[in-house]
Amino acid sequence: MNVVKENEIAACIRKAISGYLNDLDGEKPGHIYDMVIASVEKPLIEVAIQYTNGNQTQAAELLGINRNTLRQKLKHYQIKC
Repeated sequence: MNVVKENEIAACIRKAISGYLNDLDGEKPGHIYDMVIASVEKPLIEVAIQYTNGNQTQAAELLGINRNTLRQKLKHYQIKC
């Protein structure tokens, strides 16, 4: 039986979301999915763009997304290349 060890990113997200939910103090959480995706997606794209020295085609390939999708996300998050 193989045991899959949780990666560092997943562990950080798990810890952050648990902390967020615990800190709500009875308030109703809302739109956690969108909050987490936006929190992870922007720095992920920034790192990919930096790693590829601003080459959008290479960054899109690195991320596994279409270059047009990357361009839309760059615009959405106001990331400059």
